[in-house]
Amino acid sequence: VQLQASGGGLVEAGGSLKLSCTASATTGTVFGVNNMGWYRQAPGKQREMVATLRTGGTTKYADSSKGRFTISGDPDLRTVYLQIHSLKYEDTGLYLCLADGRIGVPPTPFASWGQGTLVTVSS
Repeated sequence: VQLQASGGGLVEAGGSLKLSCTASATTGTVFGVNNMGWYRQAPGKQREMVATLRTGGTTKYADSSKGRFTISGDPDLRTVYLQIHSLKYEDTGLYLCLADGRIGVPPTPFASWGQGTLVTVSS
C-alpha cells in the first residue's frame, strides 16, 4: 500500500494549512484501511503522533495538537486530511501519514508509511 501526502509548504506563523493523504495499491490489489493518522518528525526530535482517525470516525489527538489541529476524512475511502490553524514555529517538521488495515486474500495485516510532506513555519 502506498501513501501519498501533500499540502505542506512554507507558511508564516499564524497561517493555516490543510494536508492530504491518500492510500492506494497496484491495480487488482484488495485492501481495506482501518486507521489512518498523521505523525510529525521535527528536526532533532523523535517522531510523534499528531492525530489519528479510525474507520467509523473515532479520532485521537496528541495533547499538543488539541485545539489547532483537525483530522478528517474517511479511512474506508482511503483518504485523511489534517487541517492546521494558527501555525506556530514549533509545528515545523515532516508530516508523515500512516495507514493500517488488511491486504490480500486471505487478508493479512499491513501498516504503511508515506514519505510525508514538509511543513515549515517562519516566525
